[in-house]
Amino acid sequence: MGLVTVGELKPAFTGKRGFRLNSSIRHASEWPISDVSSDLTVQVGSSSFCLHKFPLVSRSGKIRKLLADPKICNICLSNAPGGSEAFELAAKFCYGINIEINLLNIAKLRCASHYLEMTEDFSEDNLATKTEHFLKETIFPSISNSIIVLHHCETLIPVSEDLNLVNRLIIAIANNACKEQLTSGLLKLDYTFSGTNIEPETPLDWWGKSLAILNLDFFQTVVSAVKSKGLRQDVISKILISYTNKSLQGLMVRDPKLEKDRVLDVECKKKQRLIVETIVRLLPTQGRRSSVPMAFLSSLLKMVIATSSSPSSGSCRSDLERRIGLQLDQAILEDVLIPINPNGINSTMYDIDSILRIFSIFLNLDEDDDEEEQHHHRQFRDETEMIYDFDSPGSPKQSSILKVSKLMDNYLAEIAMDPNLTTSKFIALAELLPDHARIISDGLYRAVDIYLKVHPNIKDSERYRLCKTIDSQKLSQEACSHAAQNERLPVQMAVQVLYFEQIRLRNAMSSSIGPTQFLFSSNCHQFPQRSGSGAGSGAISPRDNYASVRRENRELKLEVARMRMRLTDLEKDHISIKQELVKSNPGTKLFKSFAKKISKLNSLFSFSSLKPSFSGKASSESRFLFQRKRRHSVS
Repeated sequence: MGLVTVGELKPAFTGKRGFRLNSSIRHASEWPISDVSSDLTVQVGSSSFCLHKFPLVSRSGKIRKLLADPKICNICLSNAPGGSEAFELAAKFCYGINIEINLLNIAKLRCASHYLEMTEDFSEDNLATKTEHFLKETIFPSISNSIIVLHHCETLIPVSEDLNLVNRLIIAIANNACKEQLTSGLLKLDYTFSGTNIEPETPLDWWGKSLAILNLDFFQTVVSAVKSKGLRQDVISKILISYTNKSLQGLMVRDPKLEKDRVLDVECKKKQRLIVETIVRLLPTQGRRSSVPMAFLSSLLKMVIATSSSPSSGSCRSDLERRIGLQLDQAILEDVLIPINPNGINSTMYDIDSILRIFSIFLNLDEDDDEEEQHHHRQFRDETEMIYDFDSPGSPKQSSILKVSKLMDNYLAEIAMDPNLTTSKFIALAELLPDHARIISDGLYRAVDIYLKVHPNIKDSERYRLCKTIDSQKLSQEACSHAAQNERLPVQMAVQVLYFEQIRLRNAMSSSIGPTQFLFSSNCHQFPQRSGSGAGSGAISPRDNYASVRRENRELKLEVARMRMRLTDLEKDHISIKQELVKSNPGTKLFKSFAKKISKLNSLFSFSSLKPSFSGKASSESRFLFQRKRRHSVS
């Protein structure tokens, strides 16, 4: 069947004259041929082989053509694939000696047989036939074997490509990988229907680590092939991560002060940039829930910025920023702390412009989702849409915005310690998020306070603009207490904080008069409209009425629960605020006069105007009217 004996065999002849290399290079093993002296010398690279014409001509078409003239006794095969090692094996085969075809030499032998034209046209069961049989029976059905042979083909170009061996190996890898994926899915389905326990499964990317031995061109071709065949994106992501880690492991930046290391550093950066750009092109299609980890995307972006010859943003950098922005809600602080390009003109520690673009991409995506959601609601008005409230605190969109706002506040607190960070950059980041993104402004206040502490010499106008980014109404009690005594803040900021804290205290005390009656009166007013006659239900659609009831009830319950817990503390703080103001700065006229103004505000917010009426509608209107006044009283 044309099978080749595997294993090392003893020579079949024992003559005195042997097949030898010249004196400069000699192989460890010698194999006798015959007593007839050689009549042909073959030069392969730096090795010379003393052979006989007849055995070689009988199986090699190329040597037959070269020896068309009987007088020729020396030939040179400088371009022989596989070098002297492959030619020696091919020459042994011509002499009828059994050779071992294995995983390590199959690529060399196949290319050597193609180069020497050792086909069936010149001899039966020739070397080309035997190597093809070995490839089909042993190499192509196995992913790991195909990868190893493909790696050996890297040094056999262009013969391996002309022979179409590279393309066939890549197709074999892609087909076998997708076949394993399909088999694994069918096994899971079988276990699910049969009810039996699933056996420990071999990861689908077990072979992906073997791809690290391939060069970048071959790796890129293999990944493109498996993507076109339908390999899962999460498997592709793991393969890319594994290859990137192993490829960049030895490329370390050296000391740029030394001339030799400076040259090596430039070469390493070129290799790094080439690897990263190729990996970015191979990344799976991006979505809101991508299979590519955020930490990996951030590492790639940092590598691109560090290895760029100029600070300008290229297509690779823009693509990474877009991918990070699409899934920014999955990021942590370390992912967005991107160092500045050392070749740039900026002297800051971190790349602020890149972060501005990333956060803008996320916010623009959120706006697109809002438009799409509104269009979706206009087209489909079914019951499921009525129940699902996209604006609720637990909805996916709202939770993502809250995560990003917290990430932004932590990022601002981190970069605020940079002494070279300009106020305009800091304000641009602080004002980037919309008002509804922050429920509490304590994180932003902390970042501003750190910035003012590190930059004590900024202008008063910049200090005022900086503090204007903080919404005083969203500060917690602890933050308000700290801000009231913070000497780094402008006087206007401290006054505003104390004013809103007084308003909040008044609101809490008024809400504690009859929260239970207030809650039930509001509910009794709205529920009869939902279950009333046709005249009552016709004014408001069921969907709008249901959403309104849910939203108002949720606000009322949260307000009442929060105020009940804080009522005792607020009553104590109401008395201690004035005492602390007097004790902290007894000689300051400003705070003394402000304390008098606060006492005069009691007449403006008297309890008589805030008592809930027995009518649910009046109670609700008075509550929301008071909230509107409180929200817009101070700009």
